[in-house]
Amino acid sequence: MAYKFYGWQDATVPAVGDEYKGITSPQALYDALSGIWCADTCAPRMRDEWSPENRTLGQCSITAFLVQDIFGGKVYGILRHGGNYHCYNVIGNAVFDLTSEQFGDEVLDYSDNPEQLREVHFAKKEKRLRYEYLKAKLKEVTERQL
Repeated sequence: MAYKFYGWQDATVPAVGDEYKGITSPQALYDALSGIWCADTCAPRMRDEWSPENRTLGQCSITAFLVQDIFGGKVYGILRHGGNYHCYNVIGNAVFDLTSEQFGDEVLDYSDNPEQLREVHFAKKEKRLRYEYLKAKLKEVTERQL
């Protein structure tokens, strides 16, 4: 598969555990999530715009925290119009964003952004529930592959 997400070339970090069988790289996670991301996992304010052609739309924070669960590192956020943050991952020297494709040709600045904490993001019940749903679906997919 040809990857287009930001930083895919440097996203060569190993999983820190084996909870999700077969997810051994961010690229493998992207492959699995490509079949899971859906309108139900999209941020409610963006659902009307979500489509299979733009499957990463509205998936950033729940995906970035799932990446953190699997690969470690930290989640950072780029302040967007309207006061929301677009989340991405930094693990060691690798900076990558599995959901960057939603922005098309827009160039985002991945430097000097504030760290994002799951406690803050998941204080919103709907976001926590979307994250839990995404995790459960990933678990189903990876267990089916055994």
